[in-house]
Amino acid sequence: MASDNTKEVLTDLSPVLKLYKDGTVERLFGSPHVPPSPDDPATGVASKDLNISPVLQARLYLPKLTEPNQKLPVLVYYHAGAFCLESAFSFLDQRYINILAAEANALIVSVEYRLAPENPLPIAYEDSWTALQWVASHLTENPGIEKEPWLTEHVNFSKIYIGGDSAGGNIVHNILLRAGAEPLPGDVKIVGGFLSHPYFWGSKPLGSEIKEEIEQSLLYKSWLFVYPSVPGGIDNAMINPFVEDAPSLSGLGCSRLLVCLAEKDPLTSRGILYVETVKKSGWNGEVEMVEVEGEDHCFHVLNPETEKAKGLIKRLASFISL
Repeated sequence: MASDNTKEVLTDLSPVLKLYKDGTVERLFGSPHVPPSPDDPATGVASKDLNISPVLQARLYLPKLTEPNQKLPVLVYYHAGAFCLESAFSFLDQRYINILAAEANALIVSVEYRLAPENPLPIAYEDSWTALQWVASHLTENPGIEKEPWLTEHVNFSKIYIGGDSAGGNIVHNILLRAGAEPLPGDVKIVGGFLSHPYFWGSKPLGSEIKEEIEQSLLYKSWLFVYPSVPGGIDNAMINPFVEDAPSLSGLGCSRLLVCLAEKDPLTSRGILYVETVKKSGWNGEVEMVEVEGEDHCFHVLNPETEKAKGLIKRLASFISL
């Protein structure tokens, strides 16, 4: 919506978002919503939208099939946007996921989890888990659930992956911990998860960080804005998995993990610490890390046509298609 200079601002998170005292939200960053496509001209990927529940939607992507009953890996994907921006239906995500689905030859379920501040955390985490349960339920004989033909006909349920960028990477971490403790329908197992430029933060400085700068950063303020009732504030384990009382990363509910980072991204030092913490935790899986030189946060989503973006998307695709 357009800015109205006569309205009083309650919270100013420029250049991300403004919340006005009358309750209206002005999102200052993002891309327009675009419709799904039965045949994307650039990739040949088909997409469609559906309702998982009355409050939860998703966009599904199906790459070109080489045979009618072909079974593909499935990726449940959580988009970026600091829990308050962007959409599974946005232009940036549509372009990126079309490319990834074609490159990986995988069916992708891009989750339209509800955004803060209208729907504060932990709602996005609950929506994300519900979407994963819904995908897994297609392997079960549950007459109460309406099955989606693309999933029943074209998914190899021994190859379920989850992945996300930025806030979506944070969601992946928290969903994997939950999957390690709580069974999915049909006892479906997640093979692997990728965390791309994951949104982790905390009060304790890392590397060259300065405590005062941490507390004044948009990353700090945004977390408290999207989760105002959060116990422990910025040191809640959902945003800071390195605090003493955080669940052990040995409980991550998958067997393969890929963490993708960018040299110029302020989140990278915490991404590196995440990989080190996973390795020290005793987690019984395989963890890999990719750090792209000279690039910044979510560069591959913002411009997937650069050579480095193409390289990273190929790396994500090979992880999913193994």
